[in-house]
Amino acid sequence: MLLQRAGKPALHYELDDFTDPWKNAHTILLQHGYGRSTKFWTRWVPYLSRYYRVLRLDLRGFGQSPVEFDPDTDLTLDNHVSDVIDVLDALKLTDVHYCGESFGGILGMVIAALHPQRIRTLNLVSAPVNLHQEHLKNTAFGHASREEALRAMGAKKWALAMNDLNRFPPGADPQLLDWFASEMGKNNVDILCAQYRLQSTASARDLLPRITAPVLGLYPTSGKVTTQEQERLLAAGVKNLRVIHLPTPSHAIASLMPATCATQVLHFCARHDGIACHEA
Repeated sequence: MLLQRAGKPALHYELDDFTDPWKNAHTILLQHGYGRSTKFWTRWVPYLSRYYRVLRLDLRGFGQSPVEFDPDTDLTLDNHVSDVIDVLDALKLTDVHYCGESFGGILGMVIAALHPQRIRTLNLVSAPVNLHQEHLKNTAFGHASREEALRAMGAKKWALAMNDLNRFPPGADPQLLDWFASEMGKNNVDILCAQYRLQSTASARDLLPRITAPVLGLYPTSGKVTTQEQERLLAAGVKNLRVIHLPTPSHAIASLMPATCATQVLHFCARHDGIACHEA
């Protein structure tokens, strides 16, 4: 579905709902990370959509959200926040359980701080508070910057290199790796570069104390992007936080362990709502 907005770029979203219609179920919003799209949540949907409506949103310019804006000026954190709120308003959703992966988690932290009434719980999947400089340097792959690497290598080749750098462990399913990189390879390089410039400076650190929603963090063990220092920042700033470590240092836990991650998010949301997510 495409949300058309006067004076703003259109936004693509998917809504999956297999809940009992008489129960008026709450909604879980799944927000993708850098260079990804609604498709990256596909394997999560069956675990969540029996008990919750599942909303998946393509960030502006990504996935099936068209590039109807200037990437150099209009890819901003404020615009991303406004986009999410516009979708919630259009669907008449007073509040949602928010689940964000990687940058989608940074965005979720900001929304939870600035619009606390819209967030029932905040679920973070491999989400840093901000990107550390060593990570940014490593993703240039010998070029002067990540932007130069993206333009020289192309989106798919760069994504394949990222798979090896920190996303997946040795021996991961090669079909998954190729699919992951192929989907990222569909992105407009100008959008990837502009989003990178945003993410290289974006930080939720100062906003963390303003988050009032219960927070679940799903993180790799000794993560290569979400380092222990990143986790300490989160723990120091968020009042109501539960962290679960998954048995891998790789960043892409949402794709590596979709059942585990989705089930943890499902039951965290359900505990908050006081519902049972099982059937006799």
